[in-house]
Amino acid sequence: MDPSGDVIVIGSGVIGLTTAVVLAESGRRVRVWTREPAELTTSAVAGALWWPYRIEPKAKARAWALQSLDVYEELAGRPEETGVRLVEGVQGESRLDEQDGWTSRVPGLRASTAEEYAGTGLWARLPLIDMPVHLRWLRERFLKAGGAIETRTVADLAEAGAPVVVNCTGLGARELVPDPAVRPVRGQLVIVENPGIRTYLVSTDATAGTTTYFFPHPDRLVLGGTADEDAWSLSPDPAVAAEIVARCAALRPEIAGARVLEHRVGLRPVRDAVRIEREPLADGRLLVHNYGHGGGGVTVAWGCAREAAALASR
Repeated sequence: MDPSGDVIVIGSGVIGLTTAVVLAESGRRVRVWTREPAELTTSAVAGALWWPYRIEPKAKARAWALQSLDVYEELAGRPEETGVRLVEGVQGESRLDEQDGWTSRVPGLRASTAEEYAGTGLWARLPLIDMPVHLRWLRERFLKAGGAIETRTVADLAEAGAPVVVNCTGLGARELVPDPAVRPVRGQLVIVENPGIRTYLVSTDATAGTTTYFFPHPDRLVLGGTADEDAWSLSPDPAVAAEIVARCAALRPEIAGARVLEHRVGLRPVRDAVRIEREPLADGRLLVHNYGHGGGGVTVAWGCAREAAALASR
């Protein structure tokens, strides 16, 4: 194959791997450079319920999210393989007239009943992604498409000597680009044995400034969460973990006695707007940026990957 088709994608979170899959399946020769295995990236920690939430620019984010929804609905037919299932539940403190015109695309979306949730909310059947499984599946799909993965730490984007370089470094873009507009928003999760809960719930308390959620997987329940701006610590805080469990148990009492399996912390790469952009370099090579997705990377991954791949192929 013509080496001018070479592409290096930097980053192996959900954005990097999905972008690499789209490029490789279009016939490009693609290598992923990653500092760590996908299972150790921020993406692996994501609660990963599909929902367009706090992603700018809004109109583009909606289109990216709906493209991704199409893919996830298809992948949900093979949940053990892809990690994607369709799960019912409530998005608390949400109303149909506040959702910016995309709600007709979600089958069965309706206002929740008082029995389902004490406050105002929306009942929806949405993709819930088991991220460790999904990231492994993305990696295998990429390798089957002829891609290669190399473990290496990148200190400068100029190290990537391919004709096309795609920057999917998330929070790493803060130093690599450099782009000080990318900031961490720390999220802490508690993973417990699932005591039989089959529906998800996201509940926001504006007065306390907290968002509480639980996402059910067959073998475990993911409890959250926190959103600590400009916080860099990756160490779980035991007091915060206890608060998360208490808030979740206030919504579903059976959570109180569930055995804790694991604590997780991730740093969301938040930016005022997602950056998907071409940057022609002085030496004739092309740099394409695809970063700054905050906590919504899973929701928009496939739409963003297709846009970035199109920019890389012009």
